[in-house]
Amino acid sequence: MGSNNNQQQGDNVLGRDFTQNVIDAMGPNTPPRLREVMASLIKHVHDFAREVQLTTDEWMAGVQLINQAGQMSNDKRNEGQLLCDVIGLESPSLPRLYEQQDPDQEDHNLRGIFHTDARGKYSLYCLKPTPYPVPTDGPAGKLLKMMDRHVFRPAHIHLMVQAKGHKPLTTQIFDKDCKYLADDSVFAVKDELSVSFAPREGDAQAALELEYNVTLAQA
Repeated sequence: MGSNNNQQQGDNVLGRDFTQNVIDAMGPNTPPRLREVMASLIKHVHDFAREVQLTTDEWMAGVQLINQAGQMSNDKRNEGQLLCDVIGLESPSLPRLYEQQDPDQEDHNLRGIFHTDARGKYSLYCLKPTPYPVPTDGPAGKLLKMMDRHVFRPAHIHLMVQAKGHKPLTTQIFDKDCKYLADDSVFAVKDELSVSFAPREGDAQAALELEYNVTLAQA
């Protein structure tokens, strides 16, 4: 009898009326867009808990994962964003780590600011990117391991492009020949961002070359 009462109480706590009561608790001064977003979030979170019959221990494990993400984040590391990335909500170096992951690398290693000419053309020399792992010492790495998934990003180059009168663009271009291209740990690969490096002739400084055009939208 006690078990049935507890089950009934749990059903009442996450019943449909309860969900609507939580949504309706937002005050009249709540900005419209925030009201829309939070109402949908509350509904989906409550539906999720009902669907999987979430236990208290499972809920607390999720809370602890989020807490750890916050505790490990700083001005060089955003563990919360990485946690979102590995479940599909979305600057490598030779040691296959970002410089902020590797204490032996200098700040801003293998990063730079480049300017186009008057016609918008640009050229630069860089190292061919290699695959690298996302940080494995935090909750994102732990979650990947729990889900029996690898931790690697496919080889890619980050681009942050801006021009007067245009909207800035932040994107990544991926090596089409990388073995992790179809299995990116953070689901960022798109077909239109996959590129092929071609042999470069007559240049002692480079064996490969890549031509990539960037189009910016008007501001």
